[in-house]
This record gives sequence, C-alpha cells and structure tokens, in this order.
Amino acid sequence: MQLSKFTDYSFRALIYLAKNKDQRCTADMLAEQLEASPHHMKKVLHKLAGSGYVHTSKGRSGGLHLARPPEEINLAEILKLSEENMALFECYNDSCGSCPLGIEHCKLKSVSQKALRRFIGEFSDYTLKDIL
Repeated sequence: MQLSKFTDYSFRALIYLAKNKDQRCTADMLAEQLEASPHHMKKVLHKLAGSGYVHTSKGRSGGLHLARPPEEINLAEILKLSEENMALFECYNDSCGSCPLGIEHCKLKSVSQKALRRFIGEFSDYTLKDIL
C-alpha cells in the first residue's frame, strides 16, 4: 500500500511548518523545500487551511503557519483528510458495482477492512508533535 503524494505532501508541509514556526513560509517556498510542484503544494495547503490546520495570511508580512499547536494535530485526522480513497481493493469502491468473481460475501473484504482500521488506528495514536 502506498499513500498518495497529496498525503505525503500534507504530512511534510505540516512538519516543515512546525519545525520552522519562526520563519515566514510561502507555498512556493514549501514546494521548493519539499520538492513538490508549486501547483500541487497550493492544493495541499488550500485543503489544510480550509480544514483549520494551516493559517494563511496575505500581504507583505503574510505567509503560512500552523493554525493549531502540533500536539493538537492528530496524524489519523490528516490521513483521512488527505486520502481520497481508502479502499484497498477496486471491488470495494461503490463505482465497481459487484465482485468480479461473483462472490456475494467475500471474506477478504472484512480482513482488509480490519487491517485498514488498525492502520488508521496506529496513526491516531500520534500527533504532529510526536513525529517532530
């Protein structure tokens, strides 16, 4: 399983902002520091700002900074916010419709859902402060 670049950049942007809280940060600067495209980074920051994790201000002294203390930013919340599709298998998506094997009650689905809950649960045990 590999998380999306959106999630990766979300975590890295929050870490960078937490570690550089006394520095004026911009979206372009973050994109350069994190080796991401500026357009992609702006989308990430827009989502984080809209969800109350990052504060943005415009103008000469503007920039980006964390909107909450690192100990109040739970990693599972960021994971859920940034990952659009947490379905581990394609046949679990509503758009698929049915099992390609014709199995009405597939046991693989319950096993993978349990594993996903544990995966998210592990992230829920940590905050941004824990990984700084």
